[in-house]
Amino acid sequence: MGKFIITKRKDGEYQFNLKAGNGEIILTSEGYLTKSGCKNGIESVKINSQIDSRFERRTSTNDKDYFVLKAGNGEIIGKSQLYSTKQGMENGIASVKQNAPTAETIDETI
Repeated sequence: MGKFIITKRKDGEYQFNLKAGNGEIILTSEGYLTKSGCKNGIESVKINSQIDSRFERRTSTNDKDYFVLKAGNGEIIGKSQLYSTKQGMENGIASVKQNAPTAETIDETI
C-alpha cells in the first residue's frame, strides 16, 4: 500500500512524497508554506491521479522522461523522478494511479 510522507524542507516549506508499497518515491510535491496546504495537495493528488489527462508527460533537458500531475486549475501538484525509458515513465504513472487513492498519510514533521 502506498504512503504520503509529509516532511519539512530546509527552507521551512512543507512537501510530500508519495511512496509505492515497495518504498520507492513515485511523486514529489511542490513546496507549501503551510501544513494544511500540503495536506490539501495530498487530497488533490488522490482525486486528480484518477484522471489520465491530468498527467503531463515531459522530456528533460538530458532526454530523460518524467511526468507532472496537474490539478484541475492547471497548477502542478507533483513531479516524478527521471526515467530512462518511456515505458518506465508509464509504469510510474500507473503506480501513482494505483497507490494514491488509498495511500495513508504519515506526518514526519510532528
